[in-house]
Parts: sequence; structure tokens; C-alpha cells
Amino acid sequence: MIMKEPTSEEEFLAFTDLYRVSPYYQFAHFTANQAIIEAFEKEEESNNRALHVIDFDVSYGFQWPSLIQSLSEKATSGNRILLQITGYGRSLEELQETESRLVSFSKGFRNLVFEFQGLLRGSKLINPRKKKNETVAVNLVSHLNTLNEFLKISDTLKSIHSLNPSIVVLVEQEGSRSTRSFLSRFMESLHYFAAMFDSLEDCLPLESSERLSIEKNHLGKEIKSRLNYDRCNDTDSNCPRYEKMEAWKGRMESHGFSGIKLSSKSLIQAKLLLKIRTHYSPLQFDGGSSVGFRVFERDDGRAISLGWQDRCLLTASVWHCL
Repeated sequence: MIMKEPTSEEEFLAFTDLYRVSPYYQFAHFTANQAIIEAFEKEEESNNRALHVIDFDVSYGFQWPSLIQSLSEKATSGNRILLQITGYGRSLEELQETESRLVSFSKGFRNLVFEFQGLLRGSKLINPRKKKNETVAVNLVSHLNTLNEFLKISDTLKSIHSLNPSIVVLVEQEGSRSTRSFLSRFMESLHYFAAMFDSLEDCLPLESSERLSIEKNHLGKEIKSRLNYDRCNDTDSNCPRYEKMEAWKGRMESHGFSGIKLSSKSLIQAKLLLKIRTHYSPLQFDGGSSVGFRVFERDDGRAISLGWQDRCLLTASVWHCL
């Protein structure tokens, strides 16, 4: 049976369901936000209380309410914080909906000045610094894997380096861009999606409508794109090419970036998230048995991975310009 493509509404609902019940995306967003907040705090005496986040794939904007809330806790009515988010999106409709959602949420925090600028993917970023000495953070959550040419990845990293941001956050799904045989790619994808489907056991009962939505309209679409790998052209962002952490590390270092050791707060936060978000399976961390969700500290503390049993699903790392 040929699976029908989900509508944009079905995709959104499936993403929302997965975001709500699983630590998968929340791990990515909370880890990234913690690193961004720490970069802001480090420069607080000189950055005029201004933070500018450049998000290369703002998607539905789900990452930013928690950052808005965290920053507001550091601000007062007499000493407000300015948060500007420049977000790249796939369509004007997506950007308008994201802006409306974030602006509406930010109105509940009067000690925070919030601004949003939406740009279509591929647009040039002109005069990115809006305020003198502002802290600039670049957010690369599940973006580089959509650039299907190595030259595009290189150009993107070069343009980011030219901005001289205070911090670059990279979060990517673990995989391989290798042009090996179909069978090799199929087996690797099989192990990854088996882990993802198994992890849903920890989040939702088998018969729930939310689980069916996630399996069909989110994971199902990803599986289809993997199987269509050989038919994808180099400009098709619907056919992501995933890499191992070591490959991304090599690319970042070759473009003038150096890894930063993640703070103990980031690790503690990740563990707390899993404790809150896991329901049915025993929770394990490094050194425990391979059951359920796990947090892996990697590369001498310069990366944190979310895993299911022994399989790494997502890896977050933090970088600065040399």
C-alpha cells in the first residue's frame, strides 16, 4: 500500500504530539537554550542586555517560549532584556504563524522586549547586528542535514563564521550521509526507526490516536524520505542526509570553530527532562543498563546525546569561532 502524504495540518499535529509526549525534540531545544542563556550571561556586563538569536530553521517556533520565559526571570521592569529572533522558514505562511505565536506568548512577559524577523530560507542576512555589543547566538537544530551538497554546508558555515557569533549550537540526528549501497542505508535506517518506534512505548499506549498520528504522519514521512534517497536530487530538502557526530565535528573544526564543553547544568537539565518525560521504562544514564531513554556525555563533555537503549538518536554540541 502506498502511503498518502500527510497534509500540513496532519504534519503539524503529529509534530505537536511527539513534542508533547517524548523527550526527543525537547532535549534538543532545552539543551540548545541552556547553552544560549549561558553565552548571554557570560557577556551580560557588555552586551547591553540584548540577545540576538539567528535560527536557520525556525520551523513552528516551539523552541523559543522556554527561552523567553527563562530570560524574563533574569529581567526586571526597570532593567529589561531585548530578545531578537531572526528565523528562517520554508514559507511566508509558516513564518507569519510562528511570529504570531511567539509575539502573543511574549506579551505575558512585560520585562522582556521581543522582536521577530522572518526570512525565507536562502535569503541573505543583511546587517544582522541590531544593537551594539549584543550577544549573537546561531541556532543550527536539524538544519545542516537538509543541505544536500557539501558545498552548501561549507558556504553556510563560512557565512556563520563571518558573523563572529558568541556561540553556535549544533543539534543533529545521528546517521550517515555515506553513498553506500541501498541495503546498508536500509539497515542503518531500520535500526534508527526501530529505536524511535520502541521509544514510543515509553510515551504512549499502543492504541492511542496520538501515537498513530506520530507513527503515520511524522515517522512515516521520514521513513518514506529515507527510502526515496536514491531518487532525491541535491536541492531536495525533504531528503535529509544525516551524519555521525564525528563527521560534524570535523566539518566544524575545518571551518574555524572550536568545541565548547557543555556545562554541568546542561547535563543535569537533560537528566531531569528524561525523569519527567519517561513513564514506563526504567531511566538510565551513562554506566547503567541499556534500557529505555539514556543521556550520553561524549567527546570529553563537548557533546551530549539522547539515546534509546544503546542507540544514539540526537547529539547536541556547542561551538565558538577561533
